[in-house]
Amino acid sequence: DEDIDSSIMDCSNCMRCDNACPSSVPLSQMHNTARGEYVDEQMDKLSREYIRNRILSNYRTMAELGSKVPRLTNFVMGLGVTKLFNEKVMGITSEREFPEFATQTFREWWDERDGPQVRDEDKRVAYFHGCYSNYNTPEVGKAMVRVFESFGYEVVVPVQRCSGTPMFANGMLDDAKRAAGINVGNFSGLIADGYDVIASCTSCSMSLKQEYPELFDLEGIEDVSAHTFEAMEYLRIHEDLEGALSESSVSEQSYAYHAPCHARNQGLDRQAVELFRELDGIDIEDVGSSCSGISGTYGWKEEKYDKSMKIGEEMFEHMHHASGNVGMTECPTCSMQMEHGTGYEIRHPLQVLEEALV
Repeated sequence: DEDIDSSIMDCSNCMRCDNACPSSVPLSQMHNTARGEYVDEQMDKLSREYIRNRILSNYRTMAELGSKVPRLTNFVMGLGVTKLFNEKVMGITSEREFPEFATQTFREWWDERDGPQVRDEDKRVAYFHGCYSNYNTPEVGKAMVRVFESFGYEVVVPVQRCSGTPMFANGMLDDAKRAAGINVGNFSGLIADGYDVIASCTSCSMSLKQEYPELFDLEGIEDVSAHTFEAMEYLRIHEDLEGALSESSVSEQSYAYHAPCHARNQGLDRQAVELFRELDGIDIEDVGSSCSGISGTYGWKEEKYDKSMKIGEEMFEHMHHASGNVGMTECPTCSMQMEHGTGYEIRHPLQVLEEALV
């Protein structure tokens, strides 16, 4: 019968508490539920914080509009006056560079290529590309499709909404449930036809695998959870990926690899290092277990920016001491933070797989 303390909004939803608890208490689920109750019952819906958080949570809506005129949007969002307005009026930090929209979204590319290029009733995957790979880094989605097709998989890309990760982190559970309903409805039907669900973002796979069944009661949700995999995880389970890479090579490059918190929660924190350490042309170094600090929308908030960068200091330091000057991670917002804190170019592991195998 006690009110939820406002400090619940300081939780960044990194979900490390789940691993830290020796008694396996589902702390992140409790935090998500409490945050949703706090936003619903105690937060002023006309406050700057609520409006800002609602906008950040629904990035897909804003990205869909911005990507209609990507060059104009990129120009406007890069202006100093826009950054100043966002900080003073919306509470979005002016310290960060807004991620650029691609001139062609992943889904536009997918439609232009006329869908699947491989048909196979026994090897089928449905790709959950998420918002960022669609609107900002379609090259990651293209790499995923090309790599899976090179192994003979039939790839389909159903209609989808945001995974809900930024909504969980900001207590917008009603928004998250609406998105989850669309995603579960569209993907669960494909599972019955022999498809598994593949995500190129570890936060997206985490959302579908763990947070959906913890928070929502939707028909088909358990099937989606049981059949969702991170892309490289899936290939390592079902294909001889290490064997394929042992016969491949890439242009020489040293990488500083950061494992996202949501990869750690799925037991995937070492997979890129294990996979690429024997690949000819690559030198890869794990930069440690520290959190990047950005935690999705958390590091974009004006009042959280300094804390975000303080959390990321250890990662930045390890990256600077690593032999590589190119970063690698599976998480798009970790990628933003890595680039912001070091100035390094950041690549997704799937892009390296594409170079090696395709």
